[in-house]
Amino acid sequence: MPSELLNALPAAALFVLVTSITPGPNNTMLLASGVNFGLKRTVPHVLGISAGVALLMLAVGLGLAQAFDRFPWLYTVLETLSVMYLLYLAWKIGTSSSVQMRDGERRPMRFYEAVAFQWVNPKAWMMVLTAATTIHLHASLSLNAALMAVVFVVIGMPCIVAWAAFGMSLRRFLARPRLLRAFNITMAALLVLSLYPIVAHFLA
Repeated sequence: MPSELLNALPAAALFVLVTSITPGPNNTMLLASGVNFGLKRTVPHVLGISAGVALLMLAVGLGLAQAFDRFPWLYTVLETLSVMYLLYLAWKIGTSSSVQMRDGERRPMRFYEAVAFQWVNPKAWMMVLTAATTIHLHASLSLNAALMAVVFVVIGMPCIVAWAAFGMSLRRFLARPRLLRAFNITMAALLVLSLYPIVAHFLA
């Protein structure tokens, strides 16, 4: 194993651990999904997040980051879409007795939905852009991104599973509809609060 990889791997693992285990849109939604649907039904959501972040990391390594440097307005479009979609998710959580409802069917987020969500998730973008510019597991940008994608899956997945499992452990305490509704409203408020960095950037 190259010495460059060995030297940078601990920093990469620590970065992924800290950014994956701390609160954010993904973990807030997984906590709510664990409460509302249990861990087993939340597994596709977990896998979708992991796959989505890895794909985003690969896309950044293959040149997407340079596109933002060349066309700054793309980042404004991304921020706008992020705000709109997160507000929509917060409204859906806060006004229903479950995390997701479509055509009257209560269900957790599906795999492909969780994959797609990473492209408008501001924290996911912060994670992959920071990793791409500050962590160097390989001299090649594309290989560095591929290695970081693996680290995000190996280190990040247990972190996000822990949030869903914690939500499942709260199910018996939130069995009463009033308590569950209060919990979902709280999760919706946390999603809205996660938009603070974007709003602050707009107002700056």
